[in-house]
Amino acid sequence: MKWINLKSVISGLFLFAACITQAQNVKKAVPAENKPKIVVGMMVDQMRWDYMYRFQNRYMEGGFKRLLREGFSCENTMIDYSPTITACGHTCVYTGSVPAIHGIVGNDWYDREKGKGIGCVDDESTQLVGSEGSATGQSPHNNLTTTITDQLRIASNYQSKTVGIAIKDRASILPAGHAATAAFWFNGKDGHFVTSTYYMNELPDWAKRFNAKNVVDSYLDKDWETLYPINTYTLSTADDKSYEGTANGEAKPVFPHRLKQFKGKNYGAIRTTPHGNTITFDFAKAAIEGYDLGGGSFTDFLAISFSSPDAIGHTYGPNSIEQEDDYLRLDKDLAAFLAYLDNRFGKNNYLFFITADHAVSESPGYYLENKMPSGAITDDEFSKPVVEALQKQFGIEKPILSFANYQLYMNWEEFDKKNIDHAAVEKVITSVLMKAKGIALVLPASSLAAAPIPDVIKNMLIKGYNMKRSGDFLVVPQPTWKGGSIKGATHGTWYPFDAHIPLVWMGWKIKPGYTNRVTGMTDIAATLAALLHIQMPSGCIGQPITELTGGR
Repeated sequence: MKWINLKSVISGLFLFAACITQAQNVKKAVPAENKPKIVVGMMVDQMRWDYMYRFQNRYMEGGFKRLLREGFSCENTMIDYSPTITACGHTCVYTGSVPAIHGIVGNDWYDREKGKGIGCVDDESTQLVGSEGSATGQSPHNNLTTTITDQLRIASNYQSKTVGIAIKDRASILPAGHAATAAFWFNGKDGHFVTSTYYMNELPDWAKRFNAKNVVDSYLDKDWETLYPINTYTLSTADDKSYEGTANGEAKPVFPHRLKQFKGKNYGAIRTTPHGNTITFDFAKAAIEGYDLGGGSFTDFLAISFSSPDAIGHTYGPNSIEQEDDYLRLDKDLAAFLAYLDNRFGKNNYLFFITADHAVSESPGYYLENKMPSGAITDDEFSKPVVEALQKQFGIEKPILSFANYQLYMNWEEFDKKNIDHAAVEKVITSVLMKAKGIALVLPASSLAAAPIPDVIKNMLIKGYNMKRSGDFLVVPQPTWKGGSIKGATHGTWYPFDAHIPLVWMGWKIKPGYTNRVTGMTDIAATLAALLHIQMPSGCIGQPITELTGGR
């Protein structure tokens, strides 16, 4: 008979208990589960966060209200960088990165190697497909990182389908990614949705059929009238304000906006009407059915962006009846689209999110009318005094190559030929611009990291600055000041009115709720990667939103 060592037994029991306790405290890895049939990413160009609530009393139950009721809202989502511009925003949402890394520093910028300005998606190696002629095409080649749509393709060995759709080329191309199945955008020349040889040499049959219907003519055949009696638009300013701009050659910015005159002539006129949103939804449905998105064994991705709110906001301003009516109509279209997704895929079989590429300021005229500080800085007021001062001081005929995205591109080569100290040039530029109205900060890029400015501004400027593509001086306007005309509205700064955007998730695995903690635009791609159990994009700096992913 063997004797049992009591001491050993007790020790073993303690060890066993400790292991049990430790195991209970360790969060188990989430096993692979069924994936959504499709992810639908909806971006609204120039949508401020408050638009989710501002017109809520007049929204339908099935549109924005449904998103807030059934979805999870990240109420304090902020853009992580400056400048807050369309191309940057679309790229950041889908890369989880910032211009300093992905390289999309604006809608366009000055290319020092080519010696000229370039568009963010211009690609001379491609041609347009779906339009007459041999126009240059577009591609995502200027984006230096992968996108979440690329990563979905990689994870499925390219069996997932990813499609981008928008009125604007950049709003379709940059989200769709490098490895996209397709990207389509609207061509104002002939009123057709087009693509480029980067993706295909010929439009698919379903897209040809859509274009053949000339749907845009049916929308231009309808004048833009308000959805409800115009006297009920009590959340907007009067219909005719001196600080509203005009579109398409109209004499005054008032309803009804006559569109029939553009039928068969100026298809681009649809951009500054809510009909631009509707036709985008129309084409998105055609793409879902044409490609059978969500019908295969792997998750597909539709990246859809709505460009008309941006065109309307720039022209008429965010407090116009035009913009209120635009959002009421967008809400109506959204409700119909969500119902379409329900019927096609089942309510819990698709993952949907809505966000924006940037927000927007008020019109300077609106601020001034209501006794708030504001104004506009024209290009001449901004650049002309600087050029004249540099010419006078240093004798350089062309001291500045370009001004874009609130940045000056210097002709350093000419200064270096004369052995002119850069510090002396910086001193002149700073002195001139800091005397100008509406300018808050002038910062040489070379000393940005050491600038004595608040960290919140510095960090956003650093994240938005790419050493190969950005300018040599960064200019920050005063709050509520606008570059360009005093009419209309714009965006591009670090201020909350430009940087606070909506972010609402709904559908597959999403529980209703909200958070007021700060989340970033760069967190969207990271969250999608976590939900889909795929790799983050190559330049991603965001973090998963744990309220959605179930992590800690």
